[in-house]
Formats: sequence, C-alpha cells, structure tokens
Amino acid sequence: MPEHVQQNILNTALVVEDYDDAIAFYTTKLQFTVIEDTPLGQGKRWVLIAPPNSTGTNLLLAKASSKEQESAIGNQSGGRVFLFLQTNDFWRDYQLMKANGVLFNEEPRLEPYGTVVVFQDLYGNKWDLLQLTN
Repeated sequence: MPEHVQQNILNTALVVEDYDDAIAFYTTKLQFTVIEDTPLGQGKRWVLIAPPNSTGTNLLLAKASSKEQESAIGNQSGGRVFLFLQTNDFWRDYQLMKANGVLFNEEPRLEPYGTVVVFQDLYGNKWDLLQLTN
C-alpha cells in the first residue's frame, strides 16, 4: 500500500429498537455525547454518538427497519464482546457506570494488557470497558 494512503473507520452502525431509548442510555449511563441527530424522513434519523472527548470512531444508531435487522438487536456479534470502550481511568468510569445502573457480566479483572470488565448496553450487546497498561 502506498505511504500516502491513510484510512480510518469513521462510524460503526449499532442496530437499535428505538433512537430515543438508545440516546438516553448512552448519554445518561455512559456519558456519551450526541454528535448529530438529523431527521431523514419516514421516521429515519442520522444519529451519531461518541464517548466524551473521543477522537475515534463514532456510533451510528441505526433503527431496525426489517425483521432481519430486528433479530440482530442485542446480538450483533453472535454473543461475543462487540465494542471496546477504552478509558484513561477505569475505576472512575466503572464506579460511575455501576452507579448509573449499567449491567456488568463479571467483576473487573487485571489482565497482562490492562484492567477490563464486560458490560451490556440496553439491548444486551456486550462491551469491554478497558484501560490499557502502557
């Protein structure tokens, strides 16, 4: 690949049942920010959210519009951890999320690469909250 080629993953689509329920979960329980919420007509919206002070990939909240898409809500990765939320202060964010009622699948654990815990979003998608060891 030529040196001048630079690419980034800009957005990741997350299939949701309801825009407003998903926005409420991510903004109140995880402290995410709404980057954009633009009506597209026929009940569709372009909704981008991101963690606080993020410079990486945004989440595009995509409302399911078919039976096939509805079946993916909460299981977009076949039961595996789907997304990884990296933090600069694991214990601060873990305690805040716990206080906000986020469901954790386990107790935090120390791994060779950092501190991690699996949690679920409002639909049951699994996430890692992760602080890497430098």
